Amino acid sequence: MNAPSWQTSWEIRERGYAQADPAVARWVADTYQPEDTVLREIRERSERVGLPAIQVGVFDGLHLEIVTRACGVRRAVEIGTLGGYSGVCILRGLAPDGTLDTFERSPTHAQVAEETFARAGFADRVRIHVGSALERLPDIEPDGPYDLVFVDADKESYPAYLAWAAEHLRVGGVLLGDNAFGRGGVVAPGSGGMAATASAALRRFSEELVRGGRFRATMLPTEEGLAMGVKVR
Repeated sequence: MNAPSWQTSWEIRERGYAQADPAVARWVADTYQPEDTVLREIRERSERVGLPAIQVGVFDGLHLEIVTRACGVRRAVEIGTLGGYSGVCILRGLAPDGTLDTFERSPTHAQVAEETFARAGFADRVRIHVGSALERLPDIEPDGPYDLVFVDADKESYPAYLAWAAEHLRVGGVLLGDNAFGRGGVVAPGSGGMAATASAALRRFSEELVRGGRFRATMLPTEEGLAMGVKVR
């Protein structure tokens, strides 16, 4: 069975559905078709202009949309905008009057994302905050509490982002943290090319998410690990 035209073999092998059997992985990709022409254009344009190819995988993007829809999210926060791929996935799942606040350290990346949101028809429903997320997050605190926080940024700061989410999500709100396996670094620090400090922070993030008393949490077993917690108190 050949891979669909919109997905390369690299994506299926490295960032596709987390299934050890390649035939099953291809079947899932063919059946669920996680990336459409709009999302593919965002990915390709981001790569053309020189953004690092670190945006969420195609199935991770679909997970974001479905979780957002299922939870009836109206107000969402994204930490790590990049070129806007994951932001569009979240925006697609929001309620019709829903809004997204997204944080991006790089002005260059933010410019690409601004074009992305305009092309996708979401320009009036998203605010891009440029600069350090830890410094800029207080700007939106008066508008909370929020329904969903998605974290996909510098790994060393994941515990701090978790602490922010614990305070500013509503009870019943959802936290999603991408790359939670740290390329294996949570069990073998420094593996996969990730710094040992980042691996340690990701491990602490999961431990605090599970044991901190504010969330009921699970791990969606994507290739890179998508941690999910529902705020309970």
